[in-house]
Amino acid sequence: MLQDIFPQQLDFPSRNRKTYARPLPLYKQIVAHIEQAIENGVLCGGERLPSERTLGALLRVNRSTVVQALNDLTDRGILLRRLGSGTYVNKEKWGLRQYPLLNWRSPALAGADPAAAAQARLVAAYRTKARQKGGRLDDCSGSDLAADLLPALATPAQAWREVLSREVDSEGALTGLASFKEAVQQHLRVNIGLTVDQEQILITSGTRQSLFLISQCLLKPGDAVGIEAPSYFYSLPLFQAAGLRLFALPIDRDGVILDGLDALVARRGIRMLFLNPVFQNPTGHLMSKTRKEEIARYCEARRLPIVEDDAYSLLSFSTGADFAPIKRLGSGEQVIYIGSLSSYMGGGVRAGWLVAPQGIVRKLGEVRLHMDAGLSVLPQLLAESYLRRTCPDHSLFLRPRLARRAAALRDRIAAELSGRFSCFPPQGGLYLYLYARKQWEKEGLTLLEDLLRRGLVPALGLGFGDSAANFCLNFSGIKDS
Repeated sequence: MLQDIFPQQLDFPSRNRKTYARPLPLYKQIVAHIEQAIENGVLCGGERLPSERTLGALLRVNRSTVVQALNDLTDRGILLRRLGSGTYVNKEKWGLRQYPLLNWRSPALAGADPAAAAQARLVAAYRTKARQKGGRLDDCSGSDLAADLLPALATPAQAWREVLSREVDSEGALTGLASFKEAVQQHLRVNIGLTVDQEQILITSGTRQSLFLISQCLLKPGDAVGIEAPSYFYSLPLFQAAGLRLFALPIDRDGVILDGLDALVARRGIRMLFLNPVFQNPTGHLMSKTRKEEIARYCEARRLPIVEDDAYSLLSFSTGADFAPIKRLGSGEQVIYIGSLSSYMGGGVRAGWLVAPQGIVRKLGEVRLHMDAGLSVLPQLLAESYLRRTCPDHSLFLRPRLARRAAALRDRIAAELSGRFSCFPPQGGLYLYLYARKQWEKEGLTLLEDLLRRGLVPALGLGFGDSAANFCLNFSGIKDS
């Protein structure tokens, strides 16, 4: 508790002006100490702080100074004030406003949730036990395609000198290799039904680079953005690095609930939405056509930009699934569409794309060029080869196998854990999401151990901004009969 952090430590500069020419205000020093305590894990998420009067006496300052410091931290979402209960450390990222963290120090609150720490220790213990005793654990916690489903790739038959010469091409360094952009353009037209000009395509090293560029260049510190709850976006530190505030968009099986979106926009002044509508990570849900149309109309009318992450469209289990992107609906001008091939080729090949108006593409390309001096050509050539030669047959190879593995995992859960979890049959993608039944909603650690005992290592719901009793399973590595 704070009594262990601050005993006689706060020798405030304002009391010794001969030593400190420009003293930091007292309340800002208190803010800094509390932030440091949270970052170091001395104060954990959900922990209750002493009363304002107690803190004032402990720190030898007026109560009003303590109130000012706590209000500052509360306004940024780092603390939560509960009437009649006290002040607590926020254990989630929802609503948290960080200052920009471009030096990438550990963001406050990262790993501070005791429930998350306890679950991580339990997983580590089971992994150690399996290694020592030769037991089998199906690791379903990752986001990549299982190794036995990856395509066979060949290095392009080009002289290394020729590859290097293409790397210094100025336009290629800015927006990407022309031949790869052409392959992406054709892929979007043929497989996604999206017709775009090459000038609207920016090649990136993958989805995370696209998100980083957007968050750093098109938004400013303090901006509020909406993401689905739960969402893999929640786990990414890049939003906090940009000083953005995350707010939860309520979803159901059909996608983002429009009334919930409208209420959030009105209350929080949302500046941009980040959506993953096709086989969403982690729930696996496919946003319905009606819901996509509603979202597109709503955002177009309010000039609210959408960042649409489409990573799994080619992994549909049925020909009838509507995986058309939101960008195809309406004018599409307010939608930035991003994609990558890591879900098909594996995480080792870092190549993706961003589709946006030409002005935005040039702006982001210039920033990226200053950041990494241009993209490496070799991953682009591998990705181009995949799109042109391998992708059609490989996606046909993947779909039935992933469907069987998803069914095998769901049958396994139904047979052994149906009394504890409910789950919906995936229509595509890589993920099965387990929702704790009502009577088990407070038993996250017990439920996790139930999964581990049955040889399944899940991704934790807490990592997606969800309950500690919900879990995500990547079924691509499950062996089907």
